[in-house]
Amino acid sequence: MSVTTSSLPERIELSGEGVVLRDWAEGDLVAMPALFDHPDIAYWTPIVSPFDEAAARARLERDRQMRRDGTTILLAITLDGGAPLGEVMLRRASGGAAELGYAVGPAHRGQGLAARAVRVMAAYAFEQLGVEQVVLEVEAENAASVSVATRTGFELLDVPPITGEEKGRPFVLQTWGLKRP
Repeated sequence: MSVTTSSLPERIELSGEGVVLRDWAEGDLVAMPALFDHPDIAYWTPIVSPFDEAAARARLERDRQMRRDGTTILLAITLDGGAPLGEVMLRRASGGAAELGYAVGPAHRGQGLAARAVRVMAAYAFEQLGVEQVVLEVEAENAASVSVATRTGFELLDVPPITGEEKGRPFVLQTWGLKRP
């Protein structure tokens, strides 16, 4: 996948929809395992498992490097800028597009956090990065993520599925798209 390598802001905080998306910080390292060390996260996402404090530190360092490289933004999903409840990711893709991804800690599901974070991050991608389309790549069997896609206005695109293997299991991803308003 080719990417646009123009710089991304060193610090980002986005708010709207009753959430604040902010940069991960050193103080979040102890909270990250409770969010990401869960069978659902391990199954549906590429996040490493088991996910402990060492994995959290590696993720934070990788996040910072991808931001410096101008390719990817990982932000903590919070209600008020405080405790992280999950994560939303934006990765620049080819053809004037950006890909979004997200994970919400098991204790914080059922509050619409992923959908709200996706809407805020998509608006940022359109308004600040000038992308023409935002995509979600989701397994059809992942009912929660399919629900996020439909609730946030994404439409299933008529493109071939993405197949592969992650963590020893095959996957088939459908691509959902949202065009610039």
